[in-house]
Amino acid sequence: QVQLVESGGGLVQAGESLRLSCAASESIFSFNAMGWHRQAPGKQRELVASISSRGWTNYADSVKGRFTISRDVAKNTVSLQMNSLNPEDTAVYYCEADSFSTAYWGQGTQVTVSS
Repeated sequence: QVQLVESGGGLVQAGESLRLSCAASESIFSFNAMGWHRQAPGKQRELVASISSRGWTNYADSVKGRFTISRDVAKNTVSLQMNSLNPEDTAVYYCEADSFSTAYWGQGTQVTVSS
């Protein structure tokens, strides 16, 4: 069973930065793509950023230029560097890994941005 463990969430002030990490229990090349999603209270879960097995990246318009997704193949981790955070970024952030038939999810990590 694939396990994804997120870390790095917390409480920051507007304008500050956070870095989230997702550690996978197996090689990240096992997956077609990995990504970060978020869900704010009362809102649907949305894709924030993704990275394919070939290294192609994709970002939600709301985070372009502020967030960067990256991976460390040797450590089987995918990270999300979040800069210039604002209160609208407050949410639970989830790591996701897509195989060709199954999506795996982490338990989520809370990010809270105060104004």
